[in-house]
Amino acid sequence: MKFGSPLSEDLRAKFKRRSVRPTVGDSVRIVRGEFRNIEGKVTKVLPKKGKVNVEGVSREKIKGGTAPAPIDASKVVITAFNLEDKLRKMKLEAQ
Repeated sequence: MKFGSPLSEDLRAKFKRRSVRPTVGDSVRIVRGEFRNIEGKVTKVLPKKGKVNVEGVSREKIKGGTAPAPIDASKVVITAFNLEDKLRKMKLEAQ
């Protein structure tokens, strides 16, 4: 399954791309839904479901405690990249 997240305006101008697949460590801002306007880093990517977990976003469980709430990747905007992966950095800067 293909999935991606839109880029913020400044990243669009810099990298000349509209969307990118999110990876662990990217900084994102949630733009829709229950957790709107929360910013944080991606802690886990769920590619089969097309969702990401963001730090600081969790739900209360019925039996007590909390669990991370998966957010649809299209509902977050990437505000900063994690460019530790050399291949990803090379692909982004190739344009």
